[in-house]
Amino acid sequence: MFGWLKSKKISIFAPVDGEMVDLDNVPDEVFSARMAGEGMAIKPTSDIFTSPVNGTVSKIFDTNHAYVVKNGELEVIVHIGIDTVNLKGEGFTRIASVGDKVKVGDPIIKVDLPFLEANAKSTITPIVVNSSKISIKENGKIKQGNLIMEAE
Repeated sequence: MFGWLKSKKISIFAPVDGEMVDLDNVPDEVFSARMAGEGMAIKPTSDIFTSPVNGTVSKIFDTNHAYVVKNGELEVIVHIGIDTVNLKGEGFTRIASVGDKVKVGDPIIKVDLPFLEANAKSTITPIVVNSSKISIKENGKIKQGNLIMEAE
């Protein structure tokens, strides 16, 4: 009864294999102070970054270091590494395109992980949303496709 009063929860899945990192521990104040949104981060151990939700690819930065997937009003930003914009696209290969309809697990960006480890400030990848109501569902080591958080 009154199901229409419930807010809709959207499940967000790990876009890459790795180790979960609290946003507080991301070495970039834009993310650690939650200026870009609420969420969590992953220190990646694999090289294919996928869609964390079913939706539409609404933005891929020119340097391919970050992308946004939109599901209804929810936008999920995946920012691969810290200060990786300075690499000017080197080490990143775009697989998907803006406007593509994607499902959880569809590949979006492939990275040269050893190159990023050698040349980026950090490979820690924040995953943030434009919602202040989230719940973290996973900690520790994770696999691409694991449920990591829910947003309302």
